[in-house]
Amino acid sequence: MDSKIFTNPKGQLELTKPKPIKHPKMLPIATPKLPHVPLPISGNTRARMSAADHATAAAVPLPPESFRVGFVGAGNMAESIARGVAKSGVIPAASIRTAHRRAERRDAFRSFGVEILDDSAKVVDDSDIIILSVKPQMVKNLLLELKPTFSKEKVLVSVAAGIKLKDLQEWSGHRRLIRVMPNTPSAVGEAASVMCMGEMATKKDEERVSSLFGAIGKTWTADEKYFDAVTGLSGSGPAYIYLAIEAMADGGVAAGLPRDLALGLASQTVLGAAAMVRNTGKHPGQLKDAVTSPAGTTIAGIHELEKGGFRGTLMSAVVAATKRCQELSNT
Repeated sequence: MDSKIFTNPKGQLELTKPKPIKHPKMLPIATPKLPHVPLPISGNTRARMSAADHATAAAVPLPPESFRVGFVGAGNMAESIARGVAKSGVIPAASIRTAHRRAERRDAFRSFGVEILDDSAKVVDDSDIIILSVKPQMVKNLLLELKPTFSKEKVLVSVAAGIKLKDLQEWSGHRRLIRVMPNTPSAVGEAASVMCMGEMATKKDEERVSSLFGAIGKTWTADEKYFDAVTGLSGSGPAYIYLAIEAMADGGVAAGLPRDLALGLASQTVLGAAAMVRNTGKHPGQLKDAVTSPAGTTIAGIHELEKGGFRGTLMSAVVAATKRCQELSNT
């Protein structure tokens, strides 16, 4: 407020002084403490914060030091699973162990950090989760041999096609069992795995095994009665698709394309078509109709496939593989 001059009752001039402005007392503003809400984590993906936060929440389903995994059998399937798990970071490669009599198999696992032990008995002894990955015909004798090494705190996981939980229990004398049917794309993180729990498997066992196989692809849970058909479809399925990719590439070469271009186009086309089915949720028939124009090139190609019994042949392949799986489980 500015000073003012005025005349008082005595006729004298006076100068007024501005009155100080009284401001209300400012109280500190209490900042509410918000509860920490963790970002959602799904599968082997990373939940990302904004760039301003300069932080990333890593999707590690379980602490790396929490359990050790041993592979009894060091063939192609075991290597696919081990490589995928190590690459995903669910557990480090140093927490994986195996044994094999052939040097080239030991070297294959050692090349990505797996610990190599002297024999399968030591693998079982030094592991919390034992993944049995051998030919179905070998399972019975191997489990009978390893039977004394199984203790009640260990979890036995079988990926052997056609071998039922009841047989695993009888041969191993162990009841803490889980059966899983994966496939070889586990090596590139695109496995299709189905699992079922034995009667003594705990929730923690399920979570651990699910974290292993979920980190290398997609995992489903189903009753054991479906496992033979699962083997016939997703277990053997990659080989059917490899054959289809090869045939498509050969067709491209026959039509005049260079081999490398034909193979690249064929594999990417299969990958893209699979992503369309998975991501759109549409029936494959709908997607097929959407790209099939009247009197066009695609319907001409489909006509030839139908004349050759393409769909029926693929269906028969799944059924034949399922029957063979049933035969193996009954021998």
